[in-house]
Amino acid sequence: MEYRRITSLQDPLFAQLHRLLQEVFPPEEVLAYDLWKEPLEDPGIHVYVAVHNGEVVGATEYRYYPDLKVAMTDFTVIGKPSMGIGRFLLCRRESDLRRLAEQSGTTSIGMFAEVYDPYQFHYEFGGLTPMNPYVRREVLSHIGYKKLQIPYVHPSWDHEGSAVTGLDLCFLPADDELDSLPASLIVNFLERYYSALPNKPDEWYKMIEDLRKQDKIELLPL
Repeated sequence: MEYRRITSLQDPLFAQLHRLLQEVFPPEEVLAYDLWKEPLEDPGIHVYVAVHNGEVVGATEYRYYPDLKVAMTDFTVIGKPSMGIGRFLLCRRESDLRRLAEQSGTTSIGMFAEVYDPYQFHYEFGGLTPMNPYVRREVLSHIGYKKLQIPYVHPSWDHEGSAVTGLDLCFLPADDELDSLPASLIVNFLERYYSALPNKPDEWYKMIEDLRKQDKIELLPL
């Protein structure tokens, strides 16, 4: 299996990746094909695919913010079962994030991720067994992710400005004993991460304002 970075719409692997994203995620969570041009060309956004015999069988996107000392996993897709794709993507991503932290002269304190809560929101994820939301949630818990104790909402990626619910904002701390995060760190991260979406729902702004009024946010078991 190959770990290949995609940096252009013209990369023939991108069409496969975008098709996979459309098959797996709800429409409001998938950026339109042409709107991927800038993210792919952004050196700070890392889009990688797992390629087996010329076919995209998995993918992950992530970024690292040196000044905040945190990473973000935008998505992870496992397109086929029983191939070790999840482990392959996890190991390659961790290795690359360590490299990015070292290059910036920083030490990461952990990584954010948005995780579907199947107890709030049921979605089949294209019928792919490895993407089952109950399975994904338990796997992420095993890895060490914890959920932030906030009612979470994010703007839709279709640029319609709708409020997307049914997810938890989670964090994988480098120190497993870490039991909270500064609310200011969460605000700084979310404002930067969603700066790419000009249309944001009122619910998102209210969440941010509520966070500004707090000191720390507890990390709970996922």
